[in-house]
Amino acid sequence: MTGNFTHADPALRPMLDRVLAPEDRDRLFPLLDELGALAAGELDRLAAVADANPPILRQFDPSGERIDEVDHHPAYHRMAELAFERYGLAAMSHRPGVLGWPARVPHVVKYALSYVFVQAEFGLACPVSMTDSAARVLRLFDPDRFAAEIAALTSTDPAGRATGAMFMTERQAGTDVGRTETEATDHGGHWTLRGRKWFASNVAADLVLTLARVPGQGQGTRGLGLFLVPRRRPDGTRNAVRIDRLKDKLGARSMASGEVTLEDAYAQPVGDPRNGFRQMAEMINVSRLSNAMRAAALMRRAVTESVAHTRQRVVFGKALFDQPLMRATLLPLLLDAEAALAMVLDAAATLDRADAGDAEARRLVRVLTPLAKHTLCKRARAVTGEAMEIRGGNGYIEDWVNPRLLRDAHLGSIWEGSSNVIALDVLRCVRRDAAHELLADTYLARLDAVPGPAAKVLARHWRELRERGARLLAREADAQEVAAPRYADALCRAVMATLLLEHAGDHRSRLAGDHRSRLVAHAYLRGLLGDGEPAPEALRHLGALADGGPVPADDAQRALGPVTNEEIVHA
Repeated sequence: MTGNFTHADPALRPMLDRVLAPEDRDRLFPLLDELGALAAGELDRLAAVADANPPILRQFDPSGERIDEVDHHPAYHRMAELAFERYGLAAMSHRPGVLGWPARVPHVVKYALSYVFVQAEFGLACPVSMTDSAARVLRLFDPDRFAAEIAALTSTDPAGRATGAMFMTERQAGTDVGRTETEATDHGGHWTLRGRKWFASNVAADLVLTLARVPGQGQGTRGLGLFLVPRRRPDGTRNAVRIDRLKDKLGARSMASGEVTLEDAYAQPVGDPRNGFRQMAEMINVSRLSNAMRAAALMRRAVTESVAHTRQRVVFGKALFDQPLMRATLLPLLLDAEAALAMVLDAAATLDRADAGDAEARRLVRVLTPLAKHTLCKRARAVTGEAMEIRGGNGYIEDWVNPRLLRDAHLGSIWEGSSNVIALDVLRCVRRDAAHELLADTYLARLDAVPGPAAKVLARHWRELRERGARLLAREADAQEVAAPRYADALCRAVMATLLLEHAGDHRSRLAGDHRSRLVAHAYLRGLLGDGEPAPEALRHLGALADGGPVPADDAQRALGPVTNEEIVHA
């Protein structure tokens, strides 16, 4: 097994080179080296211990008083110290000075560091993401009222930091949030909430954002306000938030999820109570991008494990890595992991531009987020499953990391909306904002700067996808919904193919003679548009694809194979 997850990833630094300013790269790369070693060492060991020792609920103290405390293993607390304090993963998007940045840290940096962290520990990434997202929502919609809470959520001081959570799901109101039954009552200086939340992750969070029905405000999502529920009231007493039980989850076992009853719990509205659903949607959207990042990290860890295993495992006198069929098995896993990283970093860079006031970037990130969440989370399930099989019987044994990767991967497709819900969200973007045209126009323009026949092939594919979107909108509503998942996948894979080609055609790559990135891009495009056969050149140079290293220019070009036939190239 590698001693550094950052060093084991040949695409991470080159991709960051393209999207970061030089001063950000200079600050980030030493941190990535440090965190890569930590993730492959201490953090990985801590994660295994925390996964095997899930949290425990203590509802009462010895005298019978209700306390609703959750006890975590010391390994979890050490991981939380690293995430929230040492690296400031929940704080860096909100305050200057974290990790030495003079201003707020770019989202790209945050997701790059988190991507390395999650390769060791997935469960804690949920509280980190929700704390980050809660601070974002309060900062966007009610910064003056909740200045103290924002400061606590974004603190890296162990004495003053707080964690956040989002309690949205009810038994009858998961996908259909408009069926939320929790009632809010206005008492003048504060509100109280009464109801039950069915799936509450980071259940003992210090500060919780939740939806509740405001009397007289109407039915459905229009009737919902967004409220902040602190674990303790302003006078220091325990708030009326009862933890009924913890969930016995398949994955993310280090982190506590539970069922909660709000018994006239003290709460304060966030901004205008009439905008509750829209405000919560902001939190959900950034959490979905975090889900996509975690899926990319799980794929990368699965690939790293598979490469290391097949290189040391000898079968019939030859290392598994050198067996032709195993190479054909490993290649799509490696390509998917690299494409996923490109997608996450591009979406993060787009979010940076959106937060800086770029209206077009805000439209774009609105569709990139569900696209990434839908496709990457589903693909992570397949990649981690294949990696388990590659390891053979040991891959099914809990002594190894593969079972944990597989369990955690399945959660990504459920959290913050199942795959069908996300596909319908993509469809809404297409219907309301012509997102298919926006995507095609955006990535066609970027392909214009990419030399070579591959860009022409992919440009033709984008024009077909734009026409396919128009045909989709001409169909009946039910037929549109049935087609939405496949169309979402097609759009996402086209985005990733474009990003890989753009990376391969970047002037820094060309000056460095980096034909490895061209081979990756061409092999991925061949998988997207070709005849189903893997590129022989990619199989032959699998070592360079796995580790980084030189690839002959001619082989990189030939990897396109039948995709670049004369008819298509000159169409």
